Amino acid sequence: MKEFAVIGLGRFGMGVATALFDQGFNVLGVDLDSAKVQAAADRITHVVEADATDRDTLKSLGIRNFDTVVVGVGELEASVLTTLTLKELGVREVVVKSLSEAHGKILERIGADRIVFPERDMGSRVARNLSSANLVDYLELTPEFSIVEVKATAELIDKNLAEINFRSRYGTTVIGIKRSDELIVLPGGDDCIREGDILLVLGRNDQLQQLPGMN
Repeated sequence: MKEFAVIGLGRFGMGVATALFDQGFNVLGVDLDSAKVQAAADRITHVVEADATDRDTLKSLGIRNFDTVVVGVGELEASVLTTLTLKELGVREVVVKSLSEAHGKILERIGADRIVFPERDMGSRVARNLSSANLVDYLELTPEFSIVEVKATAELIDKNLAEINFRSRYGTTVIGIKRSDELIVLPGGDDCIREGDILLVLGRNDQLQQLPGMN
């Protein structure tokens, strides 16, 4: 199972951390603010009060062993220094909250693997994208219902929608199929899933988690 670390436990960072934890993942939270650390103590797997810009501190936390590290620090200099240090330590995937377009360009140049603009990407949405390799995008309609874009897995390829029967098997509805530059809206039972297709699926959040490739 993937393991995550979230550095900076403000609104965005806590949104990502708690969403990942609620999905069953181990999550380490890191922040220099003792109040934020205390607030997070009962909400994620483990939390540490520490300065994430310090290389030795990050090494002592075994940060390079985490699959993904999310940087949600709210100060530009600290964000850049933390990102640089994480990449120097060999962290496989570093996802960073950008404070502006200019900040985003700096992060891109110093090697951030993914850059998130919080005004466009809420913490829970980012968490869902990180937790599943096949999940392309996620749109929450209500606290219970969402639409996901998910890559077609091998078990679905060359089968039509009637054969798979998403509604009876998963309780979900395929409302579209993205194929290269084409979008098939409200596909019928005879529509066949091909390699490379992305499925747009509507359903309850717990049902969507049962789709092939989502867990």
